[in-house]
Amino acid sequence: MPIVSHTIRSAFVALFFMLAVPALAQSTVKFDKEPMIVQTAAGRRINFTVEIADTNEQRQRGLMYRKEMAADAGMIFDFGASKRVQMWMENTVLPLDMLFVDRAGTVRGIKHDAVPYSRDIIDSVGEVKYVIELNAGAAAKLGISTGDTVVSPTITKYK
Repeated sequence: MPIVSHTIRSAFVALFFMLAVPALAQSTVKFDKEPMIVQTAAGRRINFTVEIADTNEQRQRGLMYRKEMAADAGMIFDFGASKRVQMWMENTVLPLDMLFVDRAGTVRGIKHDAVPYSRDIIDSVGEVKYVIELNAGAAAKLGISTGDTVVSPTITKYK
């Protein structure tokens, strides 16, 4: 009987680590929030509340392990300087749209419907300072396009 109880105990320990470690890892990284507006070329103003990822630790964590996000929520990644940026979706449960935004707040590119858990590289192609992640489908549904303008305290402080 001791072999069976050791096997059961090992299974419970493994289950604990599979369930608890991602939750514990997420709780160690904190994000501030700020309002953000996307101003479309058609004159529409779309309001969001975004979490700010402006440290290496925050940018590495991003939205990994999140299972839901409000329709008017997102995350802004501030890379500190304009450069070519590469993102991926490993450990990211939510499908996302990614807006690639330059220093002035202009949307330079959009990756629609990034695939959860994918290790494929998502490249900004050109230099950007910010990447904004929204729920997949939001850009198309709300009419957000290349050339639109993003306004937030993070972006405005560098203008």
